[in-house]
Amino acid sequence: MTENEKIRVAVLRGGPSSEYEVSLKTGAAALAHIPRERFEPFDVFIDRAGVWYENGCARAPHAILRSADAVFNALHGEWGEDGGVQELLEAHGARYTGSGIAASRLAMQKAFAKAALAAHGLQTPVWRVIHKSEGEPEALAVLLHRSFPQPSVVKPLALGSSVGVSVVRSVADIVAALRKVFALADAAIVEEYIAGKEATVGIVDGFRGSELYKLLPVEIIPPPAAPFFDYEAKYGGGTQEICPGRFAAGDTAALQEAAARVHRLLGLRHYSRSDFIIHPRRGIYFLEVNTLPGLTPESLLPKSLAAVGAPLSEFLGHVLDLALSGK
Repeated sequence: MTENEKIRVAVLRGGPSSEYEVSLKTGAAALAHIPRERFEPFDVFIDRAGVWYENGCARAPHAILRSADAVFNALHGEWGEDGGVQELLEAHGARYTGSGIAASRLAMQKAFAKAALAAHGLQTPVWRVIHKSEGEPEALAVLLHRSFPQPSVVKPLALGSSVGVSVVRSVADIVAALRKVFALADAAIVEEYIAGKEATVGIVDGFRGSELYKLLPVEIIPPPAAPFFDYEAKYGGGTQEICPGRFAAGDTAALQEAAARVHRLLGLRHYSRSDFIIHPRRGIYFLEVNTLPGLTPESLLPKSLAAVGAPLSEFLGHVLDLALSGK
């Protein structure tokens, strides 16, 4: 590459995922804000059937990747964040943004991630995994209601963006929640419901001279009609997202340190965003981590970056540099 040549960046968006629409928006944001002084981004749309298109023309993945110097992974959810596309990219020798195969798989499997973090002292709600093959939702619901703390949260074991999540209290609630999850996935994770302030914290590798740059915690206040920060609350408007959040100084520092520990202990790369609940008496609980947090206008990571005076273009250029350097 000569001094005047720009670095060609394939921006992957879409994909066979329940977060397809969010990925389209994240990809559009990346295409709009990747700094053009050094980079030449181009659109790689992947449809729901897994067909790849470069600037609207269907092409084989290997042909697209061969023409790219780096890949910005703007996919979300299944395949995009669970190690699937990462395996394909590594098979073709592509340098890409975001976590690698093993870390992506670990983080996406909520029970494995929670167990790994709990073993290192992070507090997380009590949980149990329920597989679709274990029985009918009605029988499973009666068992859960008798044996598990209520209210509880029922969600897919390996989906993101609060897709298919329910807060339940009664047997009927649990039946409906399990039916919702099993329409999307083969396994559910059931967690104790923790009441408190919702928070999220972004981490960026090597940003502004810090080994792990800890963004300011965001305080999330769902609309009154929403019991928690579900998919509709995230992307339908009405949620208050305050950055920096109105947390006590000690809680702010503890949230940032917890997010950094999650990032480090799970072996994540480039950037991540961890979600927490602060119970007024029991302290901070880790909920889950996003290895490729959204970059849409509604998303939380861009708001955290703006709060420290970092435009999205600075962040995108930085993570592409990390990918190119092999870090």
